Amino acid sequence: MINALRGMKDLTFEESERFVHIVTTAIGIAKKYGYSYIETPILEETKLFRRSVGESSDIVGKEMYQFMDKGDNDVCMRPEGTAGVVRSFVQAKLDRRQNEKFKFYYYGPMFRYERPQKGRLREFHQFGCESFGEGSVYEDFTIIEMIGDIFKALGIGYKLQINSLGCPKCMPPYRENLISFLTECKDELCEDCNRRIDTNPIRVLDCKNEKCQSLLVNSPKLINNLCESCDNDFNKLTTLLQSANIDYEVDTNLVRGLDYYSKTAFEFVSDEIGSQSAIAGGGRYDKLVEFLDGKPTPAVGFALGIERIMELVQMPETSREGYYLGAMDAEAVDSLFPLASKKRATDKVTVEYGAKKLKAHLKGADKVNARYCAVIGEDEFRDGTIWVKDLVEKEEFTIAQSEF
Repeated sequence: MINALRGMKDLTFEESERFVHIVTTAIGIAKKYGYSYIETPILEETKLFRRSVGESSDIVGKEMYQFMDKGDNDVCMRPEGTAGVVRSFVQAKLDRRQNEKFKFYYYGPMFRYERPQKGRLREFHQFGCESFGEGSVYEDFTIIEMIGDIFKALGIGYKLQINSLGCPKCMPPYRENLISFLTECKDELCEDCNRRIDTNPIRVLDCKNEKCQSLLVNSPKLINNLCESCDNDFNKLTTLLQSANIDYEVDTNLVRGLDYYSKTAFEFVSDEIGSQSAIAGGGRYDKLVEFLDGKPTPAVGFALGIERIMELVQMPETSREGYYLGAMDAEAVDSLFPLASKKRATDKVTVEYGAKKLKAHLKGADKVNARYCAVIGEDEFRDGTIWVKDLVEKEEFTIAQSEF
């Protein structure tokens, strides 16, 4: 038997219902915040992610599904969604439309070659939003508020962690201070951290190695070295969160897993999926449009992991809906289809193709959770009527097929 590849998973039955519920809930809320749908290709040029996500990131260094296609193009399956949306934004020349703002939402599969574990697959799905053209910290707050609305609608509890990653003005001096600190303790740091000291020292703060984390407790904190503009924005963000009664904690080592973030960075975490783990995250990336050859454009966004929150979602109660149509005589089966076609204009309809006894049809209606069981027996077929039972109100009646 051929099985799905390791780290790839089918979505069926209850899981598929949860998936659709998560996506439709998130889409509904995103639309209320003014976002419209965007679809980008699963396959992109590898250089898109090398330039945006960053050579020093684990995604580019270790995890991408990368290959040469039949035209000798270096391509990969997208490991995340933001870079593709920004590429599309620049390619459509939206960056040249001065003083206009654009808001997009997307959802779909992403691919990373890493060790599969609970809530972390090689093919996984994300829902995300990207906002272009708005540089105000009010937009950062609004994005965070929207994510909170999505999780509230899904019945998911969370903790919000925030940090500031500074800007090109305050980052260089902090970077030098951090390199000095890391160089002094490099012999005790892991191999990855030692490599990152030379490539991108900020990424050391994201190391999951417990020993490295214990050493980083005393590292210099970027939040204490922000320029006036970044400091004002971060203080404004915390004020807005407090005013909206949104609980948060400042995590000075929060840098996210991608190189394109600046200023605001945030994660929503849950301790209900094993060890405390991120279920959504994002931040501001004002320089990414420029990195991908566009005009300077402020931007902020987020993505949430759908598999990460599957088990946390509180599904709404399902109620009976629609019609089940059946016949008790083979001669009457054909007469079900015109009735089903008309009913499907407004309702869900299930048709049983085989002639069965009434008891069997009632069981069939139960299996598909139908509100009404409608059956044509020998008498009904002769008289041009149909027998109907309301399975909620427990009422039954016979009416003309033309009225049904």
